[in-house]
Amino acid sequence: MADFFTNPLYTFGMGFALGCVFLVMAVFSHWKTKGEFRRYKSHLSDKLELDARQLQETNKERARLAQENENLRIQVNRLNEKPDNKLQRELEIMARAEKHMLVNAPGFAPAWEMAKSHAMSQLETEEKGLSFPQKIFRKLIGPGASSNNSGPAHEPASHHAETAKSDAA
Repeated sequence: MADFFTNPLYTFGMGFALGCVFLVMAVFSHWKTKGEFRRYKSHLSDKLELDARQLQETNKERARLAQENENLRIQVNRLNEKPDNKLQRELEIMARAEKHMLVNAPGFAPAWEMAKSHAMSQLETEEKGLSFPQKIFRKLIGPGASSNNSGPAHEPASHHAETAKSDAA
């Protein structure tokens, strides 16, 4: 029996059988990896398709919002051309300038002009849609309780008139 294990044909046969077992294991592993790779490929293509659809929808929404924003900007400019709205805009500019003057008033004339131009530039940036619309915020919340029903946009001017009367007295 000892001759059987030392026989070169037996050693070759055992090596060949062991090689065949490893070959079968490698082929099985290759098929398994190939199947996983196919599955991952399909997942990736599905994800890319979903991302492309979402990007298209986002771009459509952005274009729609840009168009809506432009339409609203045109409507604001058209409404600002009405005489009543021009007066209300001028009143808002004066009210903002007055508020700015209350904070810092070293020399009245130059400071007043600077405050007025600052208020006008603020209002123009709001109308262009570049800053937070303080006018709408002020209309919604209001600076405080008022005795007349003229609205929050007229309150700073009425406050200005009351302070001017009290200063004159």
